[in-house]
Order: sequence, then C-alpha cells, then structure tokens
Amino acid sequence: MKTVFLIILGTSYGLLAAAGVFTVLVAVGLVPRFAGKTHTAGKAILYEEMVIFGTLTGSFLSIFSRYCQFGAWWQERFPQAVELLRGIGVFWQGVYGLFAGMFIGCLALAIAEMLDSIPIFARRISFRHGIGLAVLSMAAGKLCGSILYFLTELHRTTA
Repeated sequence: MKTVFLIILGTSYGLLAAAGVFTVLVAVGLVPRFAGKTHTAGKAILYEEMVIFGTLTGSFLSIFSRYCQFGAWWQERFPQAVELLRGIGVFWQGVYGLFAGMFIGCLALAIAEMLDSIPIFARRISFRHGIGLAVLSMAAGKLCGSILYFLTELHRTTA
C-alpha cells in the first residue's frame, strides 16, 4: 500500500512540475516567438511537441540514469573504443551546451520582456497596494524551499 501511495504521489508531483515548466514557457510566449523570428509559424505545433518531448526525455534520463549509461555499456563490450567514445562525448556535450545556452538566453529575454508588462497589468486591475508584500512572499517561499532542499540533502542521489 505504501508503494502505491508513493507511486501516485511521485507521479502527481512530476505532473505538477511539468505543468509549471510548460506554464512558464506558454506565459512568456517562447515557442511563438521562435516561430515568428524564424518565419516558420506553420511549424509551431511541431516546436511545442519537441519542447514536450525534450522535457519528458530529460525527466526520464534524470530519474532512470542508472539504466541510461550507454557509454558504460559500450565500453564493457568494446574497450578499445574508449578514446572514440570520449571524443563523441565531448562533441555531444558541446552541441548540447550550445543549444541549451541559446534556449536559456531566449528564455531569459522573454521573461525580462514579460516583467515589463507586470506594472501595466497591476495598474489595469487596480492592484496598487501590496505589490511589495506579494514579491516578498514569493521570495520568502523560494528561500524556504531552497533551505528545505539543502537541509534534507535532496540534491544528493544514491545509485
């Protein structure tokens, strides 16, 4: 019974985290911005599907990392190919770093543009008092979450 509860709880938290990621990407309008800048608006659905696929793949690789170590499997069977594997690994790290850096840079710019709209939104809904308290509450929540994360050593994984 405990295992079933943990499976349901873990799946729920995973779905909640994924929903948060997709909400941020939709709120800042990153995918439509990419489609607009590259003049490929007809492929926007494909871009959105690739974002979902990338998030799911990254989640799978981080959760089941023990089963996704293809280099170790290859090295056991072909020990003479170690240098070739290292070269391929360095190449793919460079490719990943390039694309991850571009994505994070675009996301940061999109969030910065979105932050410009917060004062306009606040004035439009007549939210004049309490903005400082709302920002302080968000910061305090982030601080509490970070402290809990590091005090319980959730960042350490056991293999």
